[in-house]
Amino acid sequence: MISPKAGLTTVSNKYKRFILASASPRRLELLNRLGFSPHKVLQPNICEVSRKGELPRNYVSRMASEKSLAFSLEENDVLLAADTIVAVGRRIIGKPTSISHAREILQLLSGRRHRVISGLVVRNGHRNSCKVVETVVRMKNLTTVEIEDYIASNDWQGKAGGYGIQGKAEQFIPWIRGSYSNVVGLPLYETRSLLLSYGLKASS
Repeated sequence: MISPKAGLTTVSNKYKRFILASASPRRLELLNRLGFSPHKVLQPNICEVSRKGELPRNYVSRMASEKSLAFSLEENDVLLAADTIVAVGRRIIGKPTSISHAREILQLLSGRRHRVISGLVVRNGHRNSCKVVETVVRMKNLTTVEIEDYIASNDWQGKAGGYGIQGKAEQFIPWIRGSYSNVVGLPLYETRSLLLSYGLKASS
């Protein structure tokens, strides 16, 4: 469990605590940039295996929902859960599990378009809201040297699709259509709108 500094988020009197159900450092950084600093960060422990025939958008929505339900809430809690995947057609691509897996993913993405899809769920003790955000990304044709150099950098670790657009892989992406922050790990516009609708106020 990570315990960021409390008090950086101004919360209305209606709610006391903002909880992030994700251990992703990128999501925490993006939330801090928005002015929403969680009072508590929790790491969900759920089964992330896709169901037979499950489509990418349905999968990411289900993952975010299951993460949000992994914790009990007190009366004045507001919880944000999120999940991000890469999809090539109907194929769901999560985080690489090994160097060879990372290499396989980069070879698959090389020279083609893919989708980065995030599911967001915000809930309190009375209701929940879900949003799915999709960004189309094109990766250039990667040489064997580029793939091996990137793998050696270890920047692929812990990232859906085996790359981080905010890091060394930025040079591999000629264009995107949609939310850039979604590719990093959290669509900021949609996240802010959901949190505000639950009575949270961003710090100035």
